[in-house]
Amino acid sequence: MGKVLPNTAVKAEDVAMEGSLHVKVRWLITKEMGANNFAMRLFEVEPEGYSPLHKHAWEHEVFILAGNGNLFDGEKETLFKAGDAVFVPPNEMHQFVNGGKTLLRFLCLIPHLKE
Repeated sequence: MGKVLPNTAVKAEDVAMEGSLHVKVRWLITKEMGANNFAMRLFEVEPEGYSPLHKHAWEHEVFILAGNGNLFDGEKETLFKAGDAVFVPPNEMHQFVNGGKTLLRFLCLIPHLKE
């Protein structure tokens, strides 16, 4: 049977990656819950906060729930706002920056890496 879980039931953890500022993540759906293909995370970025500028071998599918900001690739910025969908291909530099005065919230789905 499916599971329904309020997002607030999952602890918001500080993103510990070097180069991030004022970012928390909630791991909403995980392998441990029985999700064998993807993980769903909820990110909360405070005003003036940002994720680290980085890249990796997997893609991101992102949906902006609240706030606005920009996706930075190390050279250019692409603006986004609540209601936008963002795709980050594998091995592409990326950073999510809160460009507003309110909390930026977005869902981010990533594939589980095959071991």
